[in-house]
Amino acid sequence: MPNLQHVTAKEAQDSNIYSYHLDELESLITPKFRAKQIYNWLYKHYVSNIESMKNIPKNLQEILKQTFNFPNLKPIRIEESGDGTKKYLFQTSDGATFESVFIKMREKEYDENNRVKKSEKYTFCVSSQVGCRVGCAFCSTAKGGFVRNLSAGEIVEQVVALKRDNNLSAHKSINIVFMGMGEPLDNLNNVAKAIKILSHEEGLCIATRRQTISTSGIAPQIEKLGAMNLGVQIALSLHAVDDSLRSRLIPMNKVYNIERVLQALKNFPLDTRKRILFEYLVIKDINDDLASAKKLVKLLHGFRAKVNLIPFNPHAESEFQRPCIEKMQSFADYLYKRGIVATIRESKGIDISAACGQLRAKQMKA
Repeated sequence: MPNLQHVTAKEAQDSNIYSYHLDELESLITPKFRAKQIYNWLYKHYVSNIESMKNIPKNLQEILKQTFNFPNLKPIRIEESGDGTKKYLFQTSDGATFESVFIKMREKEYDENNRVKKSEKYTFCVSSQVGCRVGCAFCSTAKGGFVRNLSAGEIVEQVVALKRDNNLSAHKSINIVFMGMGEPLDNLNNVAKAIKILSHEEGLCIATRRQTISTSGIAPQIEKLGAMNLGVQIALSLHAVDDSLRSRLIPMNKVYNIERVLQALKNFPLDTRKRILFEYLVIKDINDDLASAKKLVKLLHGFRAKVNLIPFNPHAESEFQRPCIEKMQSFADYLYKRGIVATIRESKGIDISAACGQLRAKQMKA
């Protein structure tokens, strides 16, 4: 790439400064150490304007302003739950909107001497697209249609914005789940690049093992992701144990059915300590019975699997209802007794627009 001194925004591969890996910035900037200084301001100090980069010369600051968009995301609505969950609606520089979620998974715990026994645990749920092409029957995002892919920088900046807004230090470990708006594997190149940027030791240094990609089941893209060997975890939104119901819930199943998707997952490279996560959205009187649990055990035979049972979060656009906890517990117990790790996801943010796409839909109607 040409030297930054001669690059304009139009010539840049992406005018979002967060879309650049350190190696790419170093190839643009002379002397190279300036790139590392810029990275430090972006990812260690979360600066929101170029003028705050105090050790960057004024002439280089001006060139950066002319070359890059920074910042690119504006939070236009934030809802906070009583449990600490925050739902963000971000607006991009071109006016598109999408959601991110800040989830406090665990409060700080102290021992009898008032010393910290366990620190807080956080998960960021980030989006990969504005809208979604998949069209799942239970998802609010599907109602708004597909607009465009998010750039690598827009994906990365979500994480920076959530850390900044919640006063989390750069060294504070977090987990990232690509379970927000959009199908991550439908935007694989940008998602993969974002993962590399997020995990860079000079940046946020979020280990790839702490990053999970959730997919509705684009089989060829699962195989492509596996071949990249990024070290990330993978989660399949399964939600049904037969093709008839899954095609009703996830239309893509008509193209890549359960057998094809499971075949793609069999060769996915996993950390020896990890399991493939199967997400199972439990819907009242649809897939919450023990007959479904029995079929699920057969489907997952041969996998190092963990099943995450998710109670459906009702919203106005859906015909489905939330299951009763007793049936969910019976379902989980059946799996556990047959050697499958199963958990019931604790509902977070149920008192706000927590389900994917709800906050955006609310804003669009306003």
